[in-house]
Parts: sequence; structure tokens; C-alpha cells
Amino acid sequence: MMVPVIAYYAIFHYTPMYGAIIAFKDYTPMRGILGSEWVGFDNFNAFFSSYYFWRILKNTVIISLYSLCFEFPAPIILAILINEVRNKVFKRWAQSITYMPYFISLVVICGMIKDFTNAGGIINTLLTYVGGDGKALLQKPELFRTVYIVSEIWQKIGFESIIYIAALMSIDQEQYEAARMDGANRWKQIWHITLPGILPTIAIMLILRMGSLLNVGWEKIILLYNPSIYDTSDVISSFVYRKGLLENGWSYSSAVGLFNSVINLILLITANRISRKVNESSLW
Repeated sequence: MMVPVIAYYAIFHYTPMYGAIIAFKDYTPMRGILGSEWVGFDNFNAFFSSYYFWRILKNTVIISLYSLCFEFPAPIILAILINEVRNKVFKRWAQSITYMPYFISLVVICGMIKDFTNAGGIINTLLTYVGGDGKALLQKPELFRTVYIVSEIWQKIGFESIIYIAALMSIDQEQYEAARMDGANRWKQIWHITLPGILPTIAIMLILRMGSLLNVGWEKIILLYNPSIYDTSDVISSFVYRKGLLENGWSYSSAVGLFNSVINLILLITANRISRKVNESSLW
């Protein structure tokens, strides 16, 4: 049973890592990877000294931290709220409604976001009643991160809550009965039984999130951003896309991508080590 999984990772994840050496070369398709000239760390030096380095690093870190602070806890809160609902019909209805956005095509999702936030969109129309200027929200650099994070929560909160709901199902119900007999209200039951019961799952999911913290989804950002808001919306992954595919800077973009991967690896190892020491939950 493990053979297909091992084959998948070997073929599609580990074998392509050989191509990362183009980050240290002046790669041209005519010469190939081995035939291209070796330039060492020139591509990295060019990136670190460029005007875009601090801008895209700052945007990537800020959006990633916003995602960690607001998007990551959202499915946990939703799972706890759904777990507290006693009406089974309402519970199934709420789960279905929150799951649906995840299964809509990203292109459609981004189209909906643009329609909702443009000058005549429903969100902008509502904002004009409370003093908004009516300008498209995605034309305002200061609002891009808010729009991105809110749409991420709306799109993923239901699907990502599934694993926490499954973890809640494994908590011994006798603990709740004993707590009620001792006079604990619902809030105290959540604080002293529910949260400790799913804490190992939260720790594992947090470690996995830290391992991809800087991998802000370039597909959604590319579909939403425009040159007028690059100052707050351009991130490492979108920069790699523009440099690598639109400007044919394969070596330069590979160097940027490799830098991003190394940082994510360091964050993953650090988060795993801290989690292992704090609550004895870790990936390895």
C-alpha cells in the first residue's frame, strides 16, 4: 500500500529537486541544465540587492502572519461552534453551507471577489452607506491584504474545520458529563475539555502551516492583484511567476524560490522542535 505513495513523492517531489541547481547557473534551454554556465550565488546576490527584495519579503511576511493570526484559528472556532449545536438538521445545514466555497473553482472565486468589491459591487455599495468613497477595493493598496485574508477565511473555513470536527468526535463524552455534574457551564467545558482534547491536532496543523508559511498562494494573488497595488500585494510566489514565466528569468526565479523553500524548512524544523518541547506533539 505504501508503494504508490513512495513512488508519487519520489517522482513528483524528490526527482525534480535536481532542477534546483539552475538557481546557481545562467540557465538557457538550448544548453540544458548541465550545459549552462555555473555562476554560483550571483542570482541570489542579485535578488538580495534588488529594489524588490524588501518589498516582496515584507508583503509575504505580513500576509502570512495575518493568515496565521486570523485564518488559522477560524476553522477551530467553527468546529467548536458546530460541535456545540444540538440541532442535527441545523448542524448539517451549517456544515454544507461553509463547505461549498472550497469546492468552487479558484477562478470563479476570484471573479466573485472582484464583482463584490468593484465600484458597483454589493460590498462597496454597503460601504458607501457608512461613508465609503465607492472606489473599487482592489484598487486600494491598503485594503488588498484585508480582502485577501477575509476571502481566504470564507473560502477555506468549512473544509479546514473537518479535521477538527473529527478530533472533537474522539473526545470521551463522559468527561463532559462529569464536568456538568461538577457545575461547569458550556464555556468552562470548552476551555477545560474541548480545547485540551484537540490541542495535539492543533499543534500538528500549526507545524504544517509553519512549514508553508511563506508560500502565499500565488494563483489567487495573481488573479486579484494589479500593478497599481504591487506595493502591498506582490509576494515571493507571484514575483517568481513574473520573473520566471513572463520574463524568462529561469535562474533568477529559481534562486528566489529556493530561498523561499529554505526559509520554510527552517520554520518547519523550529516549529516542530518548539511543539515537541512544549506539549510533546510533533511530526517527528
